Amino acid sequence: MTGGRLQRVPGRVALLLAASVMIASQLGGCVRRTVAITSDPPGATVTVNDVQVGRTPCEFDFMFHGVYDVLFEKPGYEPLRKPMRASAPLSEYPPVDLGALAWPGGVHTKHRWHVTMLPSAESLITSDEQRAAFEADLLRRANDAKQSAAPLAK
Repeated sequence: MTGGRLQRVPGRVALLLAASVMIASQLGGCVRRTVAITSDPPGATVTVNDVQVGRTPCEFDFMFHGVYDVLFEKPGYEPLRKPMRASAPLSEYPPVDLGALAWPGGVHTKHRWHVTMLPSAESLITSDEQRAAFEADLLRRANDAKQSAAPLAK
């Protein structure tokens, strides 16, 4: 601007500027968010927010950071349900996120979750005597639960 008047930009400069902006907008990368899940022992079925995502070790993409309800199941092991967090990295907080979105290679956020599962009580039984004791204890606990629930039913 000179003297309150706009200067005319030559056609080639305007065209070059417009082409540069269009190319730069296409170079911007995308944001990818991934969770890699492992377990000890491997091979556990993983369910995240009631959606089965695979067997460990596995990965899944997600859209939003936060706390997820995760269920691990494997025959011979106690099912394990626990909340697991996927926290947002610094690159996804304003105003840094604008720079990250414009980064040519994109941004890949990868979280790693690992759990250790415990063997189920039934899988530890090695003899007929242990099985009989286990079943007797199971029946006793079921009867105790039935007796404690009986007053509630009335």
